[in-house]
Amino acid sequence: MWSNLPFDVLAKIFSFLSPDSLARARSTCRHWNACVDTYPIATSFILLSLHHRPWFLALPTRNRGQHCYVHNPVIDNWHLLSLDFLPDPVRPVASIGALILVRPTNCTVLQLALCNPFTRQFRNLPMSNISRTNPAVGVVTLDSVQHSPNLNFRVYVAGGMSEAPRGGAMYELKLEMYDSMDDTWHVVGFVPTEFAVRLTVWTPNESVYSNGVLYWMTSARAYSVMGYEIDGHRWRGFGVPMADKLEFAALLCRNGGLTLVGGASEGEACIWELKEGDRWGLIEKVPMEMGRKLLGGKRSWGSIKCVGSEEAIYLYKELGSGMVVWREMEEKARWAWFWIEGCYSIGGNQVPNLPIKGVFLHPNLFPFTF
Repeated sequence: MWSNLPFDVLAKIFSFLSPDSLARARSTCRHWNACVDTYPIATSFILLSLHHRPWFLALPTRNRGQHCYVHNPVIDNWHLLSLDFLPDPVRPVASIGALILVRPTNCTVLQLALCNPFTRQFRNLPMSNISRTNPAVGVVTLDSVQHSPNLNFRVYVAGGMSEAPRGGAMYELKLEMYDSMDDTWHVVGFVPTEFAVRLTVWTPNESVYSNGVLYWMTSARAYSVMGYEIDGHRWRGFGVPMADKLEFAALLCRNGGLTLVGGASEGEACIWELKEGDRWGLIEKVPMEMGRKLLGGKRSWGSIKCVGSEEAIYLYKELGSGMVVWREMEEKARWAWFWIEGCYSIGGNQVPNLPIKGVFLHPNLFPFTF
């Protein structure tokens, strides 16, 4: 019966499979493999992302070989992916659909690229108009990307150091934007000097986009937030709760709004949401027993990192330390806390406990046209 199903019906069924299940399904027979190739849109990340949670991808923060680790939340399993197709070691900047925007770790001048670790695709973006080191990077995924297999996004680059006219270096005040629609960089505005300095020196993390504004968190104690309103070309800054006491702080986007996660010395980790008038409202606290387990007996939150999506927030440390997860339940009416074990071994082989940088993505096996 299965071999006689029309391709459009079979493709609809395949759209409900997770990426690993789809990979096994297409290897079953020629008929199923041809179905996936004939109806790629029906099995692309557009539909897969509607039915499945994003996967957590972890890249070692030190050059420990060209590979990454991926956690499948459907079956709670870890996988090892080779990244030997990349020309250089990279760090993730942001996920864009089923792709990851990355930057090389062995180059001081900003260079961005797109890759799909599952299909082993890679492509460098064009170099920006201004050569700069250590700038802040922000990504805006346009709404149409959810309705088309083509990539539709913009990358904003602010701050950083560039060459001064008479030699030496200066803080760069021009704001540049890469548009995937024309594959070109444009100068779209200017950054106030104070913000350019903060973006260069105290912004180790990439941005969060929410309601028309790109936000960056500064790491200088006390923590603060910088925002760039894209349509109005306006910059503004404001504080965060417990700014001088937080040992780590991260910005996320949850339910379309700006969310802050932070942990204080010998205290709890909390989650706030931004309200009208740049006011923060406390919405949740990390359960104390899970927090102690994540910290491994230590009292400092300084080594904790955080990554989030619309439906989940992960707090993590090293690869084998486990993760505390606050996740939306399937009924969409409530969120619950979970513990995910760290990656100790894969296929019977022990995995070293490495420091990592995590990012969410919806994996896809369909080749993209960059």
